Amino acid sequence: MTQILKEGNKTIIKTDARIDTLNAGQFEKDIQPALEKGVDLEIDCTDLTYMASSGLRVLLSTMRAVTRQLGGQMKMTHVNDDIFGILKMTGFVRLITIERA
Repeated sequence: MTQILKEGNKTIIKTDARIDTLNAGQFEKDIQPALEKGVDLEIDCTDLTYMASSGLRVLLSTMRAVTRQLGGQMKMTHVNDDIFGILKMTGFVRLITIERA
């Protein structure tokens, strides 16, 4: 289950272990209420061990909403080596600030 925490102007979204075809839609629905004008969004990937292309799509649409439409910032934290490899291969490292585990 996705957890959403607020810390001032920052919203932290803690992911489940997997973002895949089965749960990407629910993950996207879960985080929509957290997207507010001027919010800085942190996606905490401490538990994330697998991400499918559907998860990448959710990240991209969320990043665009936060940075372009809402004027905020987005970053991913505690990203393990496997997930970082996927993000690097797909070019996400050029789009989103990523802090490795």
